[in-house]
Amino acid sequence: MQKITPCLWFNFNADEALTYYASIFKNTRVENKRYWPKGLHGPEGKLFTATFFIEDQQFMILNGGPEFKFTEAISIVAQCDTQEEIDDKWAKLTADGGEPSMCGWLKDKYGLSWQIVPSSLDEILNNPDTAKAKRAMDALLKMIKLDIKTLKEA
Repeated sequence: MQKITPCLWFNFNADEALTYYASIFKNTRVENKRYWPKGLHGPEGKLFTATFFIEDQQFMILNGGPEFKFTEAISIVAQCDTQEEIDDKWAKLTADGGEPSMCGWLKDKYGLSWQIVPSSLDEILNNPDTAKAKRAMDALLKMIKLDIKTLKEA
């Protein structure tokens, strides 16, 4: 069991977000749904909290309302094995109001920041040939969506 779990605060649209993330990531499941009881801050009967997993990474989701918003100070890193996987996740996470940024970063339509990176990124950037590693880093810093072939050829 994971001992530290990130909690993601949504503005009463957590059910929608769970469906959205499940459509992007193949290995997703939801457990322990709890609903707002009558007389509290949130809308009665609407999802309050849930535990969900993306690729066996546990998260908690909280339907807390508009008081807090996501910032780039926290991001989720999604490692991808192929360029096709990077392209697919990038397209889906930037759709419907998501925003691309630099160096493989983006914000999804809820404002949650993601880093969509190749699984081989550490290997590429820590190449024993330090000149090659520097060229790869220089190439990465000029990219928006990361390109595995360009990084490896740098």
